[in-house]
Amino acid sequence: MKSARRRSRELATQGLYQWLLSGAPAGEIDAQLRGAQGFDKADQEHLDALLHGVIRESAELSADLAPCLDRPIEQLSPVERAVLLVAAFEFKHHLDIPYRVVINEAVELAKTFGGSDGYKYVNGVLDKLALKLRTTESQAGRTNR
Repeated sequence: MKSARRRSRELATQGLYQWLLSGAPAGEIDAQLRGAQGFDKADQEHLDALLHGVIRESAELSADLAPCLDRPIEQLSPVERAVLLVAAFEFKHHLDIPYRVVINEAVELAKTFGGSDGYKYVNGVLDKLALKLRTTESQAGRTNR
């Protein structure tokens, strides 16, 4: 059974995918998500934080991700881009969520919605981003391996 947080990440990813493709306003996407299957089982506070936070901070989050990418972020598939933006937002604003959990959740999202090997790319990018945004935590995690 999926956790409420995982469901909120899935819905946020779907909403961001739509936003990346259509450029629709956040409020319009939010309204559509509220009618989506599984919405009632999502952590709605976390979903709101992710969807609206990523849209509001997309330029800053993209800039954080840029040095970790092998190509411009605009060239990523919309699924990978949405997943990476959600994870970057969680790295920055949800310090209560361990960085490994953020990465694992992003990998699962990429496996669920993305191409066959997209999750490997997401994992590699987020490993690099964790060193940048969660330096102490990720370095401690590496020495404990």
